[in-house]
Amino acid sequence: MRVWIDADACPRAAKDQVIKFALKRRFEVCLVAGQAQLKPAFACVRLIVVPSGPDAADDYLVEHAVPGELVICSDVPLADRLVKKGVAALDPRGQEFDAGNMGQRLAVRNLFTDLREQGQHSGGQGAYGDREKQAFANALDRILTRLSR
Repeated sequence: MRVWIDADACPRAAKDQVIKFALKRRFEVCLVAGQAQLKPAFACVRLIVVPSGPDAADDYLVEHAVPGELVICSDVPLADRLVKKGVAALDPRGQEFDAGNMGQRLAVRNLFTDLREQGQHSGGQGAYGDREKQAFANALDRILTRLSR
């Protein structure tokens, strides 16, 4: 099994949580980034730096992740592409993307994009605190258990 992380936008605490699970459950973690990052010093972690460009990391993830694997990302259009391919997708706040919620998630994302373009600011997401970390860990455990069956 392999877990992919859209590493440019993923909070460090979520990356660390995935690596903790990987060390315990023995799976590979692939960090995909558009810019150089520090690679954690564990054999189960691989850093892939893609050439810069719009959606280069997203395209790499869609091309290389396969059904039965998990991608951690907060990018809704990327998650939609992955779900359509049969790849599990989870945001760093513990919300799983699936065929049943993608339409709503895309609509909300598009609404906020339109509001920003009109000069209205929504305030963005709140801080990544203990509640979000726990929700992510719980969802990660649930999805990894499901995928390992």
